[in-house]
Amino acid sequence: MNPLEPGPMALIEWREEYCTGIRGVDFEHEALIGQINSVYAMIEQDSARDLVIDSLGEIYGSISAHFTLEEQMMRRRGYDRYAEHKADHDRLLDEIREITEEYEASVDLDKAAFQHKLTNWFQLHFKTHDARLHGMAGMREHDAVSQSTLKTLIRHAKNKLLRRPEQPR
Repeated sequence: MNPLEPGPMALIEWREEYCTGIRGVDFEHEALIGQINSVYAMIEQDSARDLVIDSLGEIYGSISAHFTLEEQMMRRRGYDRYAEHKADHDRLLDEIREITEEYEASVDLDKAAFQHKLTNWFQLHFKTHDARLHGMAGMREHDAVSQSTLKTLIRHAKNKLLRRPEQPR
């Protein structure tokens, strides 16, 4: 099974209520949910521990990159609720970091806590922070970024989480 493809066991179901109406943002959000569902399926199927940890790092990296781009857009446009929105981003990244560290240190992942933390965060964040942000004029899409830049953002965040040294490219 490809760890980045949604698996048969969905932790978070994509719902129309999560849609912002902005194709690019909705695509990114749905892809992030797909990554989370994939790692959850890997855990359910007792996949190799190193693969699960690497996939958790990939989720962290993808979400971190998405947040970085969204936060740049908010700062450039003087978004009035930037601090509150960023604090919510930081909270999710902290929770993913905790989940990863707990999984690395234990035999099993607390599946109920994993599900609770992530589903609650996505439901609340999409309905409140992102709905308001992307509903405002000028906040419809973050600026375009090259694939290589996006991959670099993801790799840096993932390596930081997993305490891996950066390899020269």
